Amino acid sequence: MVAKNSSSDYKLNKSKSVDIIGCWKRSITKNAEWPDKDEFLDVIYWQRQVLGIIIGVIWGIIPLKGFIALALFAVINCGIIYLYCTNFQSIDEELYGGAWELIKEGFMTSFACFLVTWIIFYTGLHFDHLMVE
Repeated sequence: MVAKNSSSDYKLNKSKSVDIIGCWKRSITKNAEWPDKDEFLDVIYWQRQVLGIIIGVIWGIIPLKGFIALALFAVINCGIIYLYCTNFQSIDEELYGGAWELIKEGFMTSFACFLVTWIIFYTGLHFDHLMVE
């Protein structure tokens, strides 16, 4: 039987939450230093998910549809993340494997969040128009 040390578990969980708070503070600080490369990639991943949901809501309300909406999502999503990395955080792309690695980090998951949000809002707000067509 293995005994658990609850005080060490508490300290470990507390240090993780402090790291998360510090990570998010660095994410909104211009030209922040990122000692851990994976933390920055995590920030990009989660910012991209939020951005995908926001764009999905906007596209559903407007109502954009078709290839134009999909292409605009990709351009806006990738453009904002790239500008955030290079202009706001002044990250050296080569440290992260080049621009492509930064651009593709979390893109497909963000695309899925965007599609679900866009479909739900578009269908919910414009259902009457869909039935007429």
